[in-house]
Amino acid sequence: METESPLGDATIAADLLDDYEPEPVWIDDGTLPSDRFLDRELSWLAFNQRVLELAEDETVPLLERANFLAIFADNLDEFFMVRVAGLKRRIETGIAVPTNVGTAPLDVLTGVGEKAHELQERHARVFHDEIKPALDAAGIHIENWSDLDENDRTRIDEIFSAQIFPVLMPLAVDPAHPFPYISGLSLNLSVRVRNPKAGRTEFARLKVPQNLPRFVELPDDASGLVRYIPLEDLIANHLGELFPGMEILATHEFRVTRNEDVEIEEDETENLLQALEKELRRRRFGPPIRLEISEDMDDVTLQLLMSELEITEQEVYRLPGPLDLSDLFEITGIDRPELKYPKQVPTTAAQFRPAEPTDKADIFAAIGRGDVLVHHPYESFATSVQAFIEQAAVDPNVLAIKQTLYRTSGDSPIVEALIQAAQNGKAVLALVEIKARFDEEANIGWARKLERAGVHVVYGLVGLKTHCKLLLVVRQDRDGVLRHYSHIGTGNYNPKTSRIYEDLGLFTTSNTVGKDLTRLFNELSGYAIEKKFKRLLVAPLHLRAGLIKHIDTEAQNALDGKPARIRIKVNSMVDELVIDALYRASQAGVEVDVFVRGICSLRPGIAGLSQNIRVRSVLGRYLEHSRVFWFANDGDPQVYIGSADMMHRNLDRRVEALVRLRRAEHIVELEELFDLAMSDATASWWLEEDGTWSRHARDERGEPLRDLQVELARRIGSRRRVAR
Repeated sequence: METESPLGDATIAADLLDDYEPEPVWIDDGTLPSDRFLDRELSWLAFNQRVLELAEDETVPLLERANFLAIFADNLDEFFMVRVAGLKRRIETGIAVPTNVGTAPLDVLTGVGEKAHELQERHARVFHDEIKPALDAAGIHIENWSDLDENDRTRIDEIFSAQIFPVLMPLAVDPAHPFPYISGLSLNLSVRVRNPKAGRTEFARLKVPQNLPRFVELPDDASGLVRYIPLEDLIANHLGELFPGMEILATHEFRVTRNEDVEIEEDETENLLQALEKELRRRRFGPPIRLEISEDMDDVTLQLLMSELEITEQEVYRLPGPLDLSDLFEITGIDRPELKYPKQVPTTAAQFRPAEPTDKADIFAAIGRGDVLVHHPYESFATSVQAFIEQAAVDPNVLAIKQTLYRTSGDSPIVEALIQAAQNGKAVLALVEIKARFDEEANIGWARKLERAGVHVVYGLVGLKTHCKLLLVVRQDRDGVLRHYSHIGTGNYNPKTSRIYEDLGLFTTSNTVGKDLTRLFNELSGYAIEKKFKRLLVAPLHLRAGLIKHIDTEAQNALDGKPARIRIKVNSMVDELVIDALYRASQAGVEVDVFVRGICSLRPGIAGLSQNIRVRSVLGRYLEHSRVFWFANDGDPQVYIGSADMMHRNLDRRVEALVRLRRAEHIVELEELFDLAMSDATASWWLEEDGTWSRHARDERGEPLRDLQVELARRIGSRRRVAR
């Protein structure tokens, strides 16, 4: 059952998770307090705690609360697979260094483990004490075997025999059968049995099939209830059929998390595609880093698992079942609209609406009349970005299309449009980032499909991920002029996630932007080395330095008594050089607003350092994903949008691009976005100087504060088409 989760996509945690690689050279000059940064690992866990707080919020619709429980679990899995795994690997190899706050690596690992234990236990309590009873009251029952009557058991026996039993593979552990490999994130049953004839106790492992629904829907009993039973509970109560003649002594659930990051020596491999495929096969066998067990597991079984998996006590998480609540996505996909957020239908951007409802939109003509800024998901991706590339694919005047692809959907119309364009004789270049974490296999598939269709496919630069979101269409217009039609976005070219990710995108025929993109694509596909761009800030060479220059200008303007202000919206604020620049701007008297979704290592509100800095976070039905950088610039605002977060990976190990906006109405629109997000009348979390986040969701009278995303949907949905 397919669901759309605002935060639960497998790439979401990866969005916030930096790699454990050598950090950029950064030398503290000693002019600022040594304790000015917050620990990034604990800050990430604080982000996931905010997700959990949405699951705890009784004002959130019930199935959305369950959805946030699933999102929390999914996020935490990725955190362990990437950050905890990377930290543990570096400790074991002796190359780990203290964190940005000076904490020793082993202490970081201990602190992360303690906080993760606390949050996982809280997560389990929320499900058992709040969500499950509320689901029961709403007629959605997750049953245990003991809840079923004889009629239910008879009918479920038939389901088990016909649909489940043939798929199961019990694996014995004895001198002739070594302990089996336990794949990462698989749900398993440990089974201890006794042979009544020999009197020996044996151990077996039974993997819960991942290709079957985790929650098995029970047959209709005319009660009007929707009823499920966890697959592992169903299997556990049919073990006699799997171990005939044996006495079942005990069965327990367990789940292993492994290091599933990938490492490739790009400088030493001739074929990046083949090297990555080989590394992906190795990923399945990464070392264990977490063992989740059901709370009733006996010590004999636990000691066996710890010994075979080489897991320490600190890496064991004892929890009430069911384990792996990310599978609640199956439940939240049921058709109960009254238990979900009210449906919001994206509108077509006013500039892309045809004059008459029966007319077909001409995207090129609309962009030709002036730059267009779209705001997803409030404005439709399908009638803007997708329509743009689809129109380009069939337009006889289009000569060339160049595009970056970082992540896209499984049935991507974007990829199909590129294929169609190539088949129509256009020159098509697709830069497919096959190293996009957890989407590597899908992107390899896209790359090969595009190549077979005649698209020129490249994989970017050695040692760098290409994360920028760029689309360039070269068209010979009717006046005979060759024009660049460009799109620079903050989010992926993915029609599915565009419905739940908040992102911005600029369409423009600016010759300056078109030439910038042409030079950048040449750098990505060939051997060109561009030093400067006119309207773009590009990482890894210039983006950090460009932003810091703007920050320093604001600081000097404040000292000179000129208008000065900085407003930044990002997923993560980690980079020490950028943070220090913001501290110095604050000391100079600049008001700094930081609107951050996830990690924030900046400490706001400290007298003499950051008293002029406010940090707010908004989580909700949509994933806040756009990146915006706004500088007052003495009354002539300089505003950029793009793909870069303030993380080491984005600024030093990725190709990122920010584009400067030029139209006054676009700048005003983003000013209003910041005004709304940072307002005390808008529901949000506020970061305190000690690193804690306080939620502000109600006013002094106890009334709910304004929902940012609901208000934006209302404002954007009410826009009218303006003739230009």
